Amino acid sequence: MALWVDRYRPRQLSKLDYHKTQVTHLINLCSQGDFPHVLRPFQASNKTRIMCLLRKLYQPGAERLRNEIMNFTTPSNRKVEIRSISSNYHIELNSSGAVIYNRVVVSNLIKQIDPSG
Repeated sequence: MALWVDRYRPRQLSKLDYHKTQVTHLINLCSQGDFPHVLRPFQASNKTRIMCLLRKLYQPGAERLRNEIMNFTTPSNRKVEIRSISSNYHIELNSSGAVIYNRVVVSNLIKQIDPSG
């Protein structure tokens, strides 16, 4: 059973009725085919906008989600466990358990995704 908010959440960028200039800018970026990486803090409107953006860029592939638990080690050898939701095209982190280690988590995650960077 889906939550009401998830069931009635807009699913296309064109259906968003707030911040129209941002929506127009995102649609233009999608049509150019060269889209930059996005790193955003979580807010309800951001999640809706980003999920619409992912659907526009990657069609149904963005909706094939998997839950994972990722483990990181801080410079002080503390183990940090982070929950993530991801597809082949994006990663959504919930780092509430690693508040003071956010920088470590994000930098290690980027190294895992792109070892050369």
